[in-house]
Amino acid sequence: MIGFQGESSDIYGLAAHERSVVVADHVQVQTTVDSAESGANLARSITEARLAACVQISSPIRSIYWWQGEIEEAEEFQLFIKTTVDRLAGLERHIKANHPYDTPEIIVVPIVGGSAEYLGWITEETR
Repeated sequence: MIGFQGESSDIYGLAAHERSVVVADHVQVQTTVDSAESGANLARSITEARLAACVQISSPIRSIYWWQGEIEEAEEFQLFIKTTVDRLAGLERHIKANHPYDTPEIIVVPIVGGSAEYLGWITEETR
């Protein structure tokens, strides 16, 4: 289980006792890659290693970002990776080792609700 709560005594104008705490067993991890082929290869290797129950690959998106002091623009493909908190460390290592970028996006979003059947399926498929 993972808990998310600000560590500062005053975050977003709220004192510690006023903030919400989100606790989750399941998460969605996001990353982007430079091509559909890179996305499919990474998605397959993640799924085969049972680091995720499902990886969805989006249509191309346009990204505008800072890189090495310059504003860059590129077509990318976004991966949405459904997994459990228990698999996060292994998933992060796998992404870093197999990703085409030097600094891959790895963003973890807690799944705070969903159908019991779907969340159970994520748990079963990542054992």
